[in-house]
Amino acid sequence: MDLVLWRHAEAIDLDLVGDDMLRTLSPKGEKQALRMGAWLDRQLPAGTKVFSSPALRADQTARALDRKYKTSAALAPLASVDELLELVHWPHASGCVLVVGHQPTLGQTISRLLGMNDQDCSVKKGAVWWLRLRERQPPERTTLVAVLSPDLV
Repeated sequence: MDLVLWRHAEAIDLDLVGDDMLRTLSPKGEKQALRMGAWLDRQLPAGTKVFSSPALRADQTARALDRKYKTSAALAPLASVDELLELVHWPHASGCVLVVGHQPTLGQTISRLLGMNDQDCSVKKGAVWWLRLRERQPPERTTLVAVLSPDLV
């Protein structure tokens, strides 16, 4: 199973809208999302399942991929790692799953899956972390396939 974690791109400040769920992407964030979305579209398998947080900035980021996706409250800001992993059926799903979400949940998920002893991993806005579960030989291992910042695509 491949799990691709994509943090939403840069958003406008909270004080401009007053509701965290209604924050939109900034002009820079729109560019980040489009660049990363184009890169991901070239890399992801055709059958990739895509899930997004219902927060507007994550929804806009997911739309930049130009593929079908579902929103889920399990990915809302401050969702738990357990909620995210249950949504994507880790580690039992087959194929590839892409999640568009938020910090600190994405960083905490990365830390748990890579065995980083409860340290939070910092995920830059608009960045992608691609993880792969290897089941060939016991014990199962999660490996890091790629980390990419929108500034590099």
